[in-house]
Amino acid sequence: MAAWARAVRGLLLDISGVLYDSGGEGGGVPIAGSAEAVRRIKASGLKLQFCTNETQATREKFVKKLQGLGFDISVAEVTAPAPAACRLLKERGLRPHLLVHDDLVPEFADIDKTNPNCVVIGDAAENFSYANLNEAFRVLIGLEKPVLISLGKGRYYKETDGLKLDVGAYMKALEYACDVEAEVVGKPAKAFFESALAEMGVPPEQAIMIGDDIVSDVGGAQQCGMRAVQVRTGKYRSGCSGAVQVPKEPNLSWDADSSAAGCIAAHTGSSEVALQGAVLEQAHVCARSKSRVSAAWG
Repeated sequence: MAAWARAVRGLLLDISGVLYDSGGEGGGVPIAGSAEAVRRIKASGLKLQFCTNETQATREKFVKKLQGLGFDISVAEVTAPAPAACRLLKERGLRPHLLVHDDLVPEFADIDKTNPNCVVIGDAAENFSYANLNEAFRVLIGLEKPVLISLGKGRYYKETDGLKLDVGAYMKALEYACDVEAEVVGKPAKAFFESALAEMGVPPEQAIMIGDDIVSDVGGAQQCGMRAVQVRTGKYRSGCSGAVQVPKEPNLSWDADSSAAGCIAAHTGSSEVALQGAVLEQAHVCARSKSRVSAAWG
């Protein structure tokens, strides 16, 4: 049986660039069809977990915003880096200096931050000033064994007014300056995907990841033994998959989350021939409308 056609019991969905584009007065704009796709997935009986590198807000605040945009989503359905980082900090007795967005700081309320012995960096947005980066650098360079924990390693993401630099660019600056390798908590780290799968209760070979990032979403999922769909929304740029190192091409690329998720939800449990036929039929429809679709059954 082709890898793509193995039984599907659960989906991991990225959020930013897949369900909505952040920014603007309302906090973001839903991508056409995405709210309906989430409803169809849930109605299909598939298990669903939202797997995000969002670090500009607590999960509670983030979920409230998404609910206001029309999405059926709860805090328990969201796997995010900050809670995972807090568990790691407690387990290892680490006291962080935080270089994160102001709205994320409450996630670390129960963490001892006196006399820091590590740095935690997230998508700090406007807090990525020279002074703040230099303060984090001084903490790290002053440690005998510097520990840098990064909440994801994305290069950039898309907001309603265009692309924005993500945490990975600033993480790399601190790595270079301090001669240290960051520990990534979030996508594409294997442990992060395993945590999301455990929360969903589905093994990797029976799950599919849907995201817009060729490295964090597609590459990370494939390294974990999952299949991966790359949607050509959000940060997607033509030719970007050839410019970065991933284990292999996406198992499927699709122009919109609603088409990809809807097809998977409608044909879960189908035979290999039926599933491939359904996807190729969708591909033919998209091709007639000058969309770009490619599939690899591997």
